[in-house]
Amino acid sequence: MSRYFMHLAYRGAKFHGWQSQPNAVSVQSVIEKALSVVMREPVKIVGAGRTDAGVNAHSMVAHFDTSQPIANVEGLVRGLNSLVGHDIAIYSITPVHNNAHARFDATSRTYHYYVHTSKSPFCHELSWHAPATLDYDKMNEAAKILFEVEDFTSFAKLHADNKTNICSVTEARWEPLGDGRWVFIITSDRFLRNMVRAVVGTLVEVGRGKITIDDFRRIIEEKDRCSAGISMPGHALFLWDVTYSYYKPT
Repeated sequence: MSRYFMHLAYRGAKFHGWQSQPNAVSVQSVIEKALSVVMREPVKIVGAGRTDAGVNAHSMVAHFDTSQPIANVEGLVRGLNSLVGHDIAIYSITPVHNNAHARFDATSRTYHYYVHTSKSPFCHELSWHAPATLDYDKMNEAAKILFEVEDFTSFAKLHADNKTNICSVTEARWEPLGDGRWVFIITSDRFLRNMVRAVVGTLVEVGRGKITIDDFRRIIEEKDRCSAGISMPGHALFLWDVTYSYYKPT
């Protein structure tokens, strides 16, 4: 068997998340179908993460195995792009060692959450329309607390099958993009299902003045999802980057 890493991007609006599931169109199922057609054999792929319904990926990595080495990688990329539709783009396919794993070997993942404060016909499909009065300084001050935390149970989806809720966040901040647009950037070694959207929802409560920075810390310490803020809409969330010690997506 030969193993390959695939670098891709997708717009999540038309998909029921990354992961294949019965009676629903997912990013994984569309790519697997295309791969199986082009390779003329059943092919399964494993992604670096499992984005939820509606969530986008600026940079996703997946791996797959073939029974024979691929003779024309560039031709395979072209063939796949002709089959997967306009909402998925395959950027590159790279041979890797047979034990390489797109999910377990990733050293970090970065997500972006986009917001805009003025009505715009160009932003609403990929950004959340935020109140103009949000206090980003307070939200950034609260976000620093995430660096001190290991257990993110308060931001984990209820009844999920996580083996552990321990994560190591190394980056968390709001940055202005101009014209009333902002982005929340967060990097961690791993993320729990729904975690970023719950973190953003709780930070927005800080920005609205509904909870204090001390309240934000208390919510984390309670390890109770019901204490945290709402889960923000998925259309404004992007898996932005995935890093490896031996592979750089191109």
